[in-house]
Amino acid sequence: MKILVINAGSSSLKYQLIDMDDESVILKGLCERITFSGGVLTQKTFDDRKIVIKQDMPSHKEAMELVLKAMLDKENGALKSIDEISAVGHRVLHSGEDFHSSVVITDEVVKICEKNIELGPLHMPGNIACIKSCHEVMPNVPMVAVFDTTFHSTMPQKAFMYGIPYSVYEQYKVRKYGFHGTSHKFVSEEAIKLLGIKNSKIIVCHLGNGSSISAVKDGKCVDTSMGFTPLEGLVMGTRSGDIDPAAVEFIRERLGINAEDMVDYLNKKCGMYGISELSSDCRDLTIAAEKGNKKAQLALEMVAYRVKKYIGSYAAVLGGVDAIIFTGGIGEHSDLTRELVMENMEYLGVDLNKEKNLNYEEGVWELSTQKSKVKVLILPTNEELSIARETKELVG
Repeated sequence: MKILVINAGSSSLKYQLIDMDDESVILKGLCERITFSGGVLTQKTFDDRKIVIKQDMPSHKEAMELVLKAMLDKENGALKSIDEISAVGHRVLHSGEDFHSSVVITDEVVKICEKNIELGPLHMPGNIACIKSCHEVMPNVPMVAVFDTTFHSTMPQKAFMYGIPYSVYEQYKVRKYGFHGTSHKFVSEEAIKLLGIKNSKIIVCHLGNGSSISAVKDGKCVDTSMGFTPLEGLVMGTRSGDIDPAAVEFIRERLGINAEDMVDYLNKKCGMYGISELSSDCRDLTIAAEKGNKKAQLALEMVAYRVKKYIGSYAAVLGGVDAIIFTGGIGEHSDLTRELVMENMEYLGVDLNKEKNLNYEEGVWELSTQKSKVKVLILPTNEELSIARETKELVG
């Protein structure tokens, strides 16, 4: 069974073709500059055959047509016929409160997604456009919407509500939704398999340019750090994370910008980039800190400090913790960040093996010692495989 996984943005389209018999990637590709001039598709197969097509893609329909052309290419593709594709799994940003799990896409599902565009105005139009375009060029192939938010839909109301009038929540659905759901779901499920215990308490730290943490009890999310938008929570690459709303208005007035520009400022000019005034890349900041750059060092310490605070609070929410999992670009590759986060966590039952932390290679990697009461693991995420598994489950 071959499943095509699609992750569409407003001007891009990432895709993978996965053989679900052994969960291997057959090929993967990326369409860039959709709706702009200078469009390009890059595709690579599992045996390193590569295709680069430079062609304008005025819409997602043309992008999907180009994807099919590349996959069917006689020399460097991997399919002889579109009929080999059993189903398509679409990553969709926002479920609102309408869906609590992945769903087979119907006209009604598309209408509900269109209603929820206001909850994700940057990503949802691209997601929906790609679903429609994909249906046009592959009308007989079943399709599934896998939402970035539904894993967090198991949060209790006391966790997802804000301290605002209840009528505002009821009318406008302003609440914590959480994001990175496919990653948190995949990593927590894999961790439960590794732990081999029925009742589990897991904290997943998805750390990258965008970062979030989730508290997962018995496989279900009970709290997460991102909120109504991905801006809430941790200090990230360019996002501020948690900040006093009154401070936001204070800064906005002093900068002389409007509310829309202020949200853009908090999303794109703050975080590690704003603190260091150098870079949003953890690798750049680590090198700069080693050379004595105090702002870079501060940015790294603030990132780790905020992660540490969330771990402590989620341990309290869970009533203890069996495992702390690091994933994502920073989570997997920044030994400094992991060490700063895990520093002085002995009270929680964590005993970090610093040598193993420094010498991570790849794959699943245990960072804790044998005497540690809490497992500390690096567990690479695989959001595309998570989407493919959800799709397979729904279409059989």
